[in-house]
Amino acid sequence: MGRKPGRELEHSFEDYFKRAVSPLLTLVLLNEKPMYVYKLSQELEKRSNSTYKMSFLYPVLYRLQEQGYVEEYSQEITESHRTRNYYTITDEGRKYLENMVKKYRTLVGAVNTIINESKK
Repeated sequence: MGRKPGRELEHSFEDYFKRAVSPLLTLVLLNEKPMYVYKLSQELEKRSNSTYKMSFLYPVLYRLQEQGYVEEYSQEITESHRTRNYYTITDEGRKYLENMVKKYRTLVGAVNTIINESKK
C-alpha cells in the first residue's frame, strides 16, 4: 500500500496552502464590507496580483455560515426584482478572524524562523 507515484502533482503545496487560508482571506474581505461571491473572487484575485483565482468560494462560505461566522442575505439589485446574495461577517466571525490572524502570524513567523535558520 502507499502512495502512488505522481500523487503529489495532483495537489500541490500551493493548492493546499490556498485551501488552508481561504477562510481567513474571505473573512478579512468581509470584515471590510458585505460582498457577493463574484465580488469576493475579484477582490482576492486583484489584491493578490492574480495569485488567488478561487473557484471554490461557495464551500468556504457555506462552512463559515455553518460555524456562525458569516451570514447571507439577499438584496434587490434591479427594478425587475432581480436579487443578489451577499455575505457579511458576524460579531462571532470578527472574534474568530482576530484569533486566526494571530495564529497565522505566529505560524508564518515560526516557518520563516525555521527557513532562515536552515540557511546558516
